[in-house]
Amino acid sequence: MTTFNTLFNQNAFVERHLGKSGQDGQDKLLAKVGFNDLDSFVDAVVPKAVRLNKALDLPNATTEHEALAKLRTMADNITVSKSYIGQGYAPARLPAVIQRNVLENPGWYTAYTPYQAEIAQGRLEALLNFQQVCIDLTGMDLAGASLLDEATAAAEAMAMAKRVSKSKSNVFFVDERTYPQTLDVIRTRAKYFEFDVVVGDFATAESGEYFGAYFQYVGKEGDVVDLTDIIAKVKAKGAYAIVAADIMSLVLLKSPREMGADIALGSTQRFGIPMGFGGPHAAYFAFADKDKRSAPGRIIGVSKDAQGNTALRMALQTREQHIRREKANSNICTSQVLLANLAGMYAVYHGAEGLKRIATRIHALAVAFAKAVKGAGFTVKHDLFFDTVYVECGDKAKADSIYNTAKDSGYTLWRASETALSVAFNELTEQADFAKLCEFFGAAGALDTAENVLGDLNRTDAILTHPTFSSYHTEHQMLRYLKSLEDKDLAMNRSMISLGSCTMKLNATSEMLPITWNEFANVHPFAPSDEVKGYIEMIDSLQTQLKAITGFDEISMQPNSGASGEYAGLLAIRRYHESLGQTNRNVCLIPRSAHGTNPATAQMMGMKVVVVATDDNGNVDLDDLAKKCEEHSANLGALMITYPSTHGVFEEGIRDICDLIHKHGGQVYMDGANMNAQVGLMQPADVGADVLHMNLHKTFCIPHGGGGPGMGPIGLKSHLAPFIASHSVTGVFNAKDGQTAVSAAAYGSASILPISWMYITMMGGDGLVSATKRALLNANYIAKSLSDDYPVLYTGKNGYVAHECIIDIRPLKEETGITETDIAKRLMDYGFHAPTMSFPVAGTLMIEPTESESIDELDRFIAALKQIKQEALDVKAGKYPSDNNPLVNAPHTASVVTADEWARPYSRDYAAFPLDYVRAHKFWPSVGRVDDVYGDKNLICSCPSIENYEE
Repeated sequence: MTTFNTLFNQNAFVERHLGKSGQDGQDKLLAKVGFNDLDSFVDAVVPKAVRLNKALDLPNATTEHEALAKLRTMADNITVSKSYIGQGYAPARLPAVIQRNVLENPGWYTAYTPYQAEIAQGRLEALLNFQQVCIDLTGMDLAGASLLDEATAAAEAMAMAKRVSKSKSNVFFVDERTYPQTLDVIRTRAKYFEFDVVVGDFATAESGEYFGAYFQYVGKEGDVVDLTDIIAKVKAKGAYAIVAADIMSLVLLKSPREMGADIALGSTQRFGIPMGFGGPHAAYFAFADKDKRSAPGRIIGVSKDAQGNTALRMALQTREQHIRREKANSNICTSQVLLANLAGMYAVYHGAEGLKRIATRIHALAVAFAKAVKGAGFTVKHDLFFDTVYVECGDKAKADSIYNTAKDSGYTLWRASETALSVAFNELTEQADFAKLCEFFGAAGALDTAENVLGDLNRTDAILTHPTFSSYHTEHQMLRYLKSLEDKDLAMNRSMISLGSCTMKLNATSEMLPITWNEFANVHPFAPSDEVKGYIEMIDSLQTQLKAITGFDEISMQPNSGASGEYAGLLAIRRYHESLGQTNRNVCLIPRSAHGTNPATAQMMGMKVVVVATDDNGNVDLDDLAKKCEEHSANLGALMITYPSTHGVFEEGIRDICDLIHKHGGQVYMDGANMNAQVGLMQPADVGADVLHMNLHKTFCIPHGGGGPGMGPIGLKSHLAPFIASHSVTGVFNAKDGQTAVSAAAYGSASILPISWMYITMMGGDGLVSATKRALLNANYIAKSLSDDYPVLYTGKNGYVAHECIIDIRPLKEETGITETDIAKRLMDYGFHAPTMSFPVAGTLMIEPTESESIDELDRFIAALKQIKQEALDVKAGKYPSDNNPLVNAPHTASVVTADEWARPYSRDYAAFPLDYVRAHKFWPSVGRVDDVYGDKNLICSCPSIENYEE
């Protein structure tokens, strides 16, 4: 009998996430792995010792429209005032053509980090545009492809200064004009590098001995100062000079390089990116060519493909953490690619002339306002400013009155002091806004001549002269340019991306919709607390959900990437040991199989990395662990462990491992990269973890965005909870005051948190458990289906993998000469992105299908790998030469396949369409195999001439 409950179907989203083709498909999957029912299968895969034998304390599944309605009630409790706060954040207008065709387009936001360059030329070009913008505006030789935010970029600059400076000093100078949130993060990072931070004026900078000196070009009070002389003086004494500059101000101001800076950095938020209560925003980081190998993060470079055509790739730092581990420049592995793309396209769309118009208007409004308030009897503190006018009101009562009147009228100013207000003008300021702002101060303002007070600091050199920045100024041109780049990239809107340890799963449209709602997108991170109650309610609700899932007592939402979460987790552990007077506990045990970011993070936290062996099955070697614990017992601080392991296996002895660490006085940090195998089946806190970071951009559906944004909140047991990061400006509602920050904003990249909230709400407790079970089933189906062709390197006690499997290519390479790289490139011809290559074991592919993929898609992927195996055997059999076959020549571009000459021992048709399904859904790689060696030997990280592309 049909009931009304079944007609309403509260599980509709769960079915859309997992697929309703349902029982038939699931039965086939189960049959392949040798089971009749899902529960028996899960019992065989997940050790009983770790199982959570109770339901998650979460509500039932909710439909998409109901979840959106619930979130709307929270959004309605957010007041979006007109923000004139400034302090490193400003309202900005993202052109609609970019919003619709990049930010809201799964062709851009579901792409992966561009490790496979041949199928990522579109976003690589977008990132190269971003780098060119940063190079032009800063005047520096090179720029990276973005860092996490301005404050963490400042901390990275400090660390880089120590690496490259010839000074023997251990002291870092920070300009007292620096934003407080930046200083907050610098202090956190400096402590565990054992750097001393001195904050002061230019006289202090000139008189001291420092390895690095950090200056704010447009200061926190809005003042603009020529830094040329002070930079020359600190550099003369061996300091490395770092300048933080407002990206919009650099459109008009003399460049940092012209003033002598060694590094220039800042946020690109003003280039069209919503404030989003603090993020995500791409930081820029520009530097001299001589220091390129010491720079953190990623750089996009120009190279050639196999046919000699211009091709782009990630240069130098591509997999630095995994190669250099604790000796890496940084632990950063997620940048802000999607946001960098947006900022770069903002510059492409407006061009030099458009940016100058915007920047000049902002500056002229500030100058006119300063003139008006002076005329009304107020004192303007600084004569030279870009966009921010610092007004002395005379007394607190006057300042209060003006501030409150403005607030009641929907305008938020900045309380610079008890008696002073600052007003930061922005791109959205209209003439009517100017009139209202003058009215609040009882001033009569006029907008007639656009005055400029920058004098000798006015920029005189040309910017954005590359043709890209003068070619796409109509919407039609821009639309087609964006589409042309999108078509060069393989993203999840075309086929599965089976990257082990990266969890490329469905990013449902209903999850994505709220990030562009006005209330979530356009709130300043320092907005008054009474204006952001709905935001805090949403964040608190998400924290409650994550507590229920993980079993932890507290959650910190501040880390804005997985690597930042690692850092925040170890920071809490170190602070905890310090609170007990055990500052000596600085040894960090890390299994050999760990992510490369783990040892890099431990080193950044001032910890000594001790590597623990793994056994033949990929598990932690318990004997070696016990030996290392005994050896370092007095100084043991932490164990960093990934669960399930990076080898894709549930370790049977995880409880014993945690108990052993605790017995020796250490804490257990669990890396949450593989949480997609945990949710609802086990709880990290229950098995003994003390702290865990959660990749919301993996397990909880925030998309990768081509390499960012991410969020990496941490869960903590109660004894570590007092040590989560707070914030010097606004505080954090569940944190203790005085705990310095790890990110620029109190809640990290807050505007993307609704994505995870929506996912958890729509799935409900039972739906999340079903997702985990299906993820395990899909991975084992692939492992079993491929096992006759490719050895599965590691399995658990009963012969099953967790949510991912590692297939070993080394025997095939030895037999045929075909490498894992050849397989990765040939998969592109079949329309697939390669699995994770040579990590954590060289010569392997790590495959993670996720729960969202249908059995049809899994079978297509399996068929591709089986056919590729046959191609390799054909090479061995002599059908194809070892240096001229479908694998070593892959990928095959349309221009190669349709060329007049074809000197290959296989047909053009087979090169392009090796299986029938490919013909109907062909994706053409836009370039041939990229020459990595050429790219590193001939490093070019700025936009090549248009002729290069035409050739």
